[in-house]
Amino acid sequence: QVQLVESGGGLVQAGGSLGLSCAASGSAITINRMGWYRQAPGSQRELVAKVTNSGTTTYGDSVKGRFTISRENRNTVYLRMNSLKPEDTAVYYCNAAGYYQIGIRDFDIWGQGTQVTVSS
Repeated sequence: QVQLVESGGGLVQAGGSLGLSCAASGSAITINRMGWYRQAPGSQRELVAKVTNSGTTTYGDSVKGRFTISRENRNTVYLRMNSLKPEDTAVYYCNAAGYYQIGIRDFDIWGQGTQVTVSS
């Protein structure tokens, strides 16, 4: 089974910075894509940023120019969040998609989420 371990997040003032890290663990797995999504109360889950094995990155419109996602290794991603705004307040979820090498079975899994709160 693939597991995601998230770290980072917390409380920061507007204009500040935070970092989120997500590490995937499991046997005989290949991860094709990792990323971060977020969900604020009363809102749908939305893309923050994702990165593929080839290094292609995609960002949500609201975070472009402020957030940066990087692949530290094949199974770990880091999200640097700068110039944070109160509207960035949400639960942030790590996501990983790939396949099990034995049986070539796909997976698409989510972390438990970590709270990011930006005070004004």
